[in-house]
Amino acid sequence: MEYVTHIHIRRFTNTQLKNPQVPSLGQHNASIRDEFGSSSFNKKKSARQFSSSSPQNHVEDDDEDGSIAHIRESVRSLCADFPGTYWRELDKYEEYPTEFVSAMQDAGYLSILIPEEYGGSGLGLRAACAVLEEIHRSGCNAGAAHAQMYTMGSVLRAGSEEQKQEFLPKVASGELRLQAFGVSEPNNGTDTLSLETIARRSDDGSGDWIVNGQKMWTSRAEHSDLMLLLARTSSPHDDDDVKSSKALTTFLVDMRDHLGKGLEIKPVKTMMNHSSTTVFFDDVRIPASSVIGGVGNGFKVILDGMNAERILIASECIGDGRFFVDRATQYACERKVFGRPIGQNQGVQFPIAQAYAELEAAALMVRKAADMFDLSRNCAKEANMSKHLAAEASWKLADVCIQTHGGYGFAREYDIERKFRETRLYRVAPISSNLILSYIGEKVLGMPRSY
Repeated sequence: MEYVTHIHIRRFTNTQLKNPQVPSLGQHNASIRDEFGSSSFNKKKSARQFSSSSPQNHVEDDDEDGSIAHIRESVRSLCADFPGTYWRELDKYEEYPTEFVSAMQDAGYLSILIPEEYGGSGLGLRAACAVLEEIHRSGCNAGAAHAQMYTMGSVLRAGSEEQKQEFLPKVASGELRLQAFGVSEPNNGTDTLSLETIARRSDDGSGDWIVNGQKMWTSRAEHSDLMLLLARTSSPHDDDDVKSSKALTTFLVDMRDHLGKGLEIKPVKTMMNHSSTTVFFDDVRIPASSVIGGVGNGFKVILDGMNAERILIASECIGDGRFFVDRATQYACERKVFGRPIGQNQGVQFPIAQAYAELEAAALMVRKAADMFDLSRNCAKEANMSKHLAAEASWKLADVCIQTHGGYGFAREYDIERKFRETRLYRVAPISSNLILSYIGEKVLGMPRSY
C-alpha cells in the first residue's frame, strides 16, 4: 500500500509520467496486431498488482485473442505510472488528469474505435472495453476520457463523409478532443424527448442555427474542443406530439468558436472529481454544416451512441469490481485479528465470494453485448442489462471491500473510499438502474409501461 500523501500534483510532468515503452495502438495508421507483435513489449509490473504470494482473483478469459490480451497488459503498464498518490492529489485540488489523458491519447487508446483510414486503430468495442476495464482495475479512472470513445461513434455512424474527414483524423491525433455530450437538462432528467434547448434557423437566409438553452451534467466541457449537442429544432407548437423524436437534431459544435460569445461553462461540484459542468447557450450561432445525421434525426443519432456508452461504462464497472475484489481478498489474507487472517472467517469470506460471482456473471453479459455491437446486431437489451448488472455488482463489491477493511476502508491512503465514491455514480448515470428496469419490463418482457 502507498502512504505518501503530500506530493503536489504539479510534480508529475508528461515526461516523468509517460512510459516510453508502452506500445502505441493506433498512431500513424499502425495496425494493432503489428504494434503488439513486438518482442520488446514492456513487462513492467504494475504498482497495483499484488505480490506473487497474494491470491489470483481473476484470470483473463481464455478465449480472448492475443491482441486483446496485449491491450490489457499495455494498459496496466501505462497505469502503473499513475499510482494512487496521483489520483488523490487530483481529488485534493479538484484538478483534471491532464497527464493521464495525454498518456492515453499518445498511446492511441482514445482513438481505438476510429477506423484506420481516419487515423485510428479500427478496432471493435471489445478492445475498447478491455482498455477501460483495465484502467479501472488498476485504480485509475477513465471518466476524464471515455466520452471520446462513444461520442465519436455518432459522427462515425451518422456523419457525412465531409464531417468524418474534417474531424475524425484530428480527434485521432489528439489535435481535437471530443469529450462533451450535451443531452441532459435541469428540467427533463432522463426524459430526453422533453428537452427544452432550442435551435432555430437564423432569419438571414444563411442556414445557420441559433441555439438557446441549458445543458446539465455535461462532463469535461472545460476540457473539450467539440460538443455533441442534442437540441429541439421545432417548437412544441409545431409538433403534433410534443415529445416527438422528430423534433430533435444532433449538432457537432466547435466550442472554441463560441466560448465567451454566448456560450458559458460553469463547473458543478460533486462528490467525486468528475469535471461536471452546466453549459449555457445564449443566441449561439452554429453553421448548418454542424448537423449530424440530418435535421429531425437527432434522437436516433444519439441512440446509436448510447448503446456503446452503456457497454463501455459497464466495462468500467467490471474493472472497478475487480479492483475491489483484488483489494478485499489481499487484505482478508494479510490482516490478522484474534491471531488469524480475517478471511478465515465466513462472515468476511462469503460476502466477497458472493459478490465476486455476481461480478463475473455481469462480465459475461458485458462481453455478449460488446460482441453483438461489433457484429452490428441489435443489442439494446444486452447493452442495458450489462450496464445494470455491472453497476450493481461493482457497487456491491465496493461495499464489501469497505466492510472487509473496516475503518481502514475510509482512509484515503488505501484509495478504496475514492473508488467507492467513483463507482457509486454508475447506478445513476449515464442511465439510472430504475430506468433500465423499466425498459426491461416494458420493451423486453411486454408488461405495461411503469411511468
